[in-house]
Amino acid sequence: MSTKKPTPPASAKRRSFDADFKRQAVGLARQLGFRQAASDLGVSEGNLRNWADTVDRLGTQAFLPASVRTDVSAELRRAQEEIRILKMERDILKKAAALFARSPG
Repeated sequence: MSTKKPTPPASAKRRSFDADFKRQAVGLARQLGFRQAASDLGVSEGNLRNWADTVDRLGTQAFLPASVRTDVSAELRRAQEEIRILKMERDILKKAAALFARSPG
């Protein structure tokens, strides 16, 4: 016996869900559990868990078009770079302060 899954016909359309449906589905999954919500909604449990991960990662930005999120992502990268530089400057000042405190004067 073959365990290979049959491939869907070429005419089969892939279902798509809007952002509001996904957010409500995640809320339902958190109330009822992922398995039960997926069964009730007719979606796969894996999709539902992926949507929940996206909501956890992106919060209110989840499921927005990429063109809208790009500005937020760019701002996040800029802020992270600024934090990295500030930490480096802070560490240098700490070392300098320690050096001056040790030197006889």
